[in-house]
Amino acid sequence: MIYYPNKSVQILKYNILKKAFFLIFLIIVLALQSCSSQKQMFIQINQELNSETFQQNFSGLAVYDPVSKKNVLEHNSEKYFTPASNIKLLTFYAALKELQDSIPGIRYTSKTDSLIFWGTGDPSFLNPNVSSPKVFDFLKNSKQDLYLVENNYSPDAFGPGWAWDDYNDSYASEISNFPIYGNLAQFTFSEEDSIPTAIPKYFQKALKKNAAISTSVKRVLETNTFQFNSAKNDTVRVPFKTSSALTAKILSDTLKRTVQLIPFSNTNAEKSNTIYSVASDSVYKIMLQQSDNFIAEQLLLLISEKISDSLNSKITIEYIQKTYFKDLPDEIKWVDGSGLSRYNLITPRTLIKILEKIYQEIPQEKLFYLLPQGGKSGSLKEMYKNEEPYVFAKTGSLRNNHNLSGFLKTRSGKVLLFSFMNNNYVIASSEIKKSMEKILLQFYNNY
Repeated sequence: MIYYPNKSVQILKYNILKKAFFLIFLIIVLALQSCSSQKQMFIQINQELNSETFQQNFSGLAVYDPVSKKNVLEHNSEKYFTPASNIKLLTFYAALKELQDSIPGIRYTSKTDSLIFWGTGDPSFLNPNVSSPKVFDFLKNSKQDLYLVENNYSPDAFGPGWAWDDYNDSYASEISNFPIYGNLAQFTFSEEDSIPTAIPKYFQKALKKNAAISTSVKRVLETNTFQFNSAKNDTVRVPFKTSSALTAKILSDTLKRTVQLIPFSNTNAEKSNTIYSVASDSVYKIMLQQSDNFIAEQLLLLISEKISDSLNSKITIEYIQKTYFKDLPDEIKWVDGSGLSRYNLITPRTLIKILEKIYQEIPQEKLFYLLPQGGKSGSLKEMYKNEEPYVFAKTGSLRNNHNLSGFLKTRSGKVLLFSFMNNNYVIASSEIKKSMEKILLQFYNNY
């Protein structure tokens, strides 16, 4: 037999080329299938956005790929919406940039036998949702006489644009420089007792029976008198009216020590010391997952106290906008930390940019842990259920408004940033949420 080396080489080359062409063909087929799948996805999303559910309300959606840095979808993304609690994402970013790993609980100075202390805006002191004994133990165990400095700023009890008649609802705690018990009085009813048990105990004497009220407990508007109706085995939390004098009284009652008030001018703030309370992440988690308005507002005060030695939310908002938000697509109308105000206005594409800033600031695993997770935690526990959570986002709801902004992890493992905003609907919010889920599932399955 005659051996032809050149022919063997040719056969080898042919086989290699054949395999290469097959791989190229396979890639093209898969790409075409992917394009076809995504094309169908966009058709279905467009149909849903134009369905009867969204006909009368105003909706906007922006979806962004942080890897390709391209907008995947935009629908009214340049229009302004009332964000509700989506504004907490701005507060969260501000805190990430300006606060340390632990929250400053109090500032203090010592003068021989006197311990002079004042608030930083820390929301955690004796707060049942997030608390640390550090500040309490420090004050309790001090051998010096205790002096609380009077308010070093005079905030409005409510943020701009808040509804005044929310004053009795637990989500509308007053804003203050030295919060205590989350600025909420807790009343627990039991079958054994004819009168509810108050925490702090200071308010036990402020309870008065009134069978005519429609709720379990209602505070008389401008006072700290609480009227109650009969209720069995129930626990109710109601905001109390804050003041430096009241804080000193509650501290005295709780610490079992006398706490006296002194003017701020008697302090030496420049030479003060600090007692830190809780880990910042624990505060952020409650704000984001439980949508805690009180914590959000107090975080703005904490930042203000750090950057200006004054407690004023406006100072924080102006500073953050000038320092970190100069490159946003659209101007923000930002007035509070929680989103309770309808004065706040923002566009979906601007929220995307802020989400991108957050994504660059904190590791993904930690970020997704802090945010509500679809079907698993926080305000998304009953929505977006899946074997593995795929939505990690902040809800934002006011009457007739529901928004959702955050991160979507697709079945293929890609992470998308999205902001889905719905304002001014009159149908049931459950219908809006169902349609939102249909659209986000399209991205999960096909992108």
